[in-house]
Amino acid sequence: MKNSNCIKTDIVIVGSGVAGVFASLCLPENKEILVITKEDLKECDSYLAQGGVCVLKSIDDFNCYFEDTMKAGHYENDPESVRIMIESSPEIIRTLVALGVKFDTSSDGDFDYTREGAHRRNRILHHKDETGKEITDALISIAMKRKNITIVTQTTMIDIIEKDNVCYGIVCEDEQGEMGTIIADDIILATGGIGGLFKNSTNFPHITGDSFALALMHGIELQDLNYIQIHPTTLYSKKSGRKFLISESVRGEGAILLNENGERFTDELQPRDVVTNAICKEMEKFGTDHVYITLPGMTSEEAEKRFPNIFEACMAEGYDITKDLVPVAPGQHYLMGGIKTDINGKTSMEHLYAVGETACNGVHGKNRLASNSLLESLVFAKRAADVIAESKAEKSESVPRIDLDKYPEKAVRERNFKKIIMQEIKRKDKAFYDKWCDDEN
Repeated sequence: MKNSNCIKTDIVIVGSGVAGVFASLCLPENKEILVITKEDLKECDSYLAQGGVCVLKSIDDFNCYFEDTMKAGHYENDPESVRIMIESSPEIIRTLVALGVKFDTSSDGDFDYTREGAHRRNRILHHKDETGKEITDALISIAMKRKNITIVTQTTMIDIIEKDNVCYGIVCEDEQGEMGTIIADDIILATGGIGGLFKNSTNFPHITGDSFALALMHGIELQDLNYIQIHPTTLYSKKSGRKFLISESVRGEGAILLNENGERFTDELQPRDVVTNAICKEMEKFGTDHVYITLPGMTSEEAEKRFPNIFEACMAEGYDITKDLVPVAPGQHYLMGGIKTDINGKTSMEHLYAVGETACNGVHGKNRLASNSLLESLVFAKRAADVIAESKAEKSESVPRIDLDKYPEKAVRERNFKKIIMQEIKRKDKAFYDKWCDDEN
């Protein structure tokens, strides 16, 4: 972008993960849509999702699925959001299949449903251990063929353009450090979570919660920014950078956790926060910084077929997960809170929407149930797109003037954003901050 550039479009979507791209596909094809993404197209956390996507297999499972979600979320979930997500799931899965997404099937050709922690029934569809990659690839492939959708990589949102609580667009910076503005009728934020702010996280390092810093700066309502999920099992490593996730689906298929004495110490299929706390107690007890996971119920060949990505990552570190004790440790994984939205992705600012991990519609409560993230992203991205398509709301054509010279350089901006977010987490939950965040500043 050049400093003089001002791009105008119907809708701008910030983020190329499942939520952002699916929203673009659900919008009318007579709308000009610009999708920007901070790094390369597939460097989004949706691409990393291993376990699967939940679905309501039959109406008989509704109450059980609903209760599993509520219980995992410590009953702080919004019941209406949970109901909408579950009831919408069959249609979403049918849409994905129609778009070309492949889910694993059993020998008789039916879907192969698996189970993960805190689920009482098998209701999770998967594609090996790369479900997010399968879905993201399919959606991006279709979006790139749509004439009304333009995708721009290596472009970072650095500010929101707003006046009188109405959003007019965003300010961006490209990889050369040149800034410009994008003016749009409606703006959708799908920038993911905050993992890049943590020393140990399963997220890509550039996922740094920019939307939340900007929300705090512009008075956009947030909800439960301190509700941050620590995943119990990341592959232990002293190397810097993103931590490799060993999916909960591995424990769903029979993997067990062992302490330093080789003793099993917990029920591996409890909610993630419960398992994480159990692991932390064992590490404190033995003075270690990891425990172990092993999958004794599968052969190497079976594990390599069911979990090819995980099997390969463990082998690269010298471990056969079916025979060896693989060291694992908790790491930041997912944000349940975020920019507060209603059930249609609307934020407290007019013409500004949020979807995916960026949004908080209350569906996850205090702790997300395994494999609800992809489903939640898809369901509410579509609802936001539907509302935008049907909206006749107008706004003033008088766009606020933006002085591009006022913005600090990238390094300064990133430090400022991180400080703003971490201060808010500390304000909301000092105990969590002291345990998981205090070494980050």
